[in-house]
Amino acid sequence: MTDKAEIAGMTPVGVDVEAGKTYWWCSCGRSKKQPFCDGSHKPTDFVPVGWEAPKTGKVFFCACKRTQKAPLCDGSHNGL
Repeated sequence: MTDKAEIAGMTPVGVDVEAGKTYWWCSCGRSKKQPFCDGSHKPTDFVPVGWEAPKTGKVFFCACKRTQKAPLCDGSHNGL
C-alpha cells in the first residue's frame, strides 16, 4: 500500500461553499467526483476529510493531495 495519495489534478478546485455545511474532501485522489469523496478510498488506508465552511463563498480545495492545509490548497502543486 502506498503512503501517498494519487494526484487528482495539478490545479486547485474552486467551489462555492455554504456557511455551516460540511464537505467531505477526497484524500486518496481516486474519487471521480473531485474534490469530494465518492467512496473510492475503501480499498486503501485513506479516509475522507470533513471540512465545515466557516462562511459562504468560494474556496479552493486541493486536487494534488499534497497540501499541508487539508483540504484547502496551499500551493503545493507548484512544486510537483
